[in-house]
Amino acid sequence: MEKFVVDKQNGLEYELVGDYYIVAGEDEPPARPIGVWGAMRRDYLKQHRQNVYYSLLFSGKLNDHFADIEEQAQDIMWNLTEQMKRTEGVTEELKRNNQMAWVGAVNNIRNRVIEIICDELIHV
Repeated sequence: MEKFVVDKQNGLEYELVGDYYIVAGEDEPPARPIGVWGAMRRDYLKQHRQNVYYSLLFSGKLNDHFADIEEQAQDIMWNLTEQMKRTEGVTEELKRNNQMAWVGAVNNIRNRVIEIICDELIHV
């Protein structure tokens, strides 16, 4: 049996997989992950901005939007956290000398950054 065959009536190409022929389609690029931030944005749009959600859905840009939000939020999380750590003097030396103070300071910074991301990127 041939690996690929073309149906002359509809012009579709079929590929032999096991004992069956299935339509041979173009490989689609792998879907970009939407992650935690993208999921938060999805939930917000579904609950509070349905017109935006459905507009993105019908235009075919929904998953790309969520993946873009995920990437932007991760970049902001990393950069803003590092800036705040430098500004507030949360250093590796503090981590060596007083681990509990370091953990508290980093958690405080992290929570503020999460709030900023939610206000500026997710809930708009």
